[in-house]
Amino acid sequence: MTTPDPGVYISPSQTYAEVQNLVKTVSRIESKVDRFLDEAKDIRQDVSDHEVRIRAIEHGNTERQRAETARIDAVESRTTGVERRVWAATGAATIIGTGAGVVLQFLIR
Repeated sequence: MTTPDPGVYISPSQTYAEVQNLVKTVSRIESKVDRFLDEAKDIRQDVSDHEVRIRAIEHGNTERQRAETARIDAVESRTTGVERRVWAATGAATIIGTGAGVVLQFLIR
């Protein structure tokens, strides 16, 4: 019969020391993971905030865009009024010119 291989003997105090080292390592890893998760949560909040802002800009719902739209509408209404007066003045000038031509022809004969 052969003698069994004695192998490696690890004492209970060595096992305890190794488990304590493992606990410390796991604690450090856990704290790093917690910090990472906190940062990821902050990043998700920032991304969410940016998404809300981008959607508001895309839909024209910002205060600045509403003010600009109101200003453009006011300018368009004034421009429309000016155009209306210009066309009326052009028509009046045409009528007056035609009438003056007829009167002048009548006077020249």
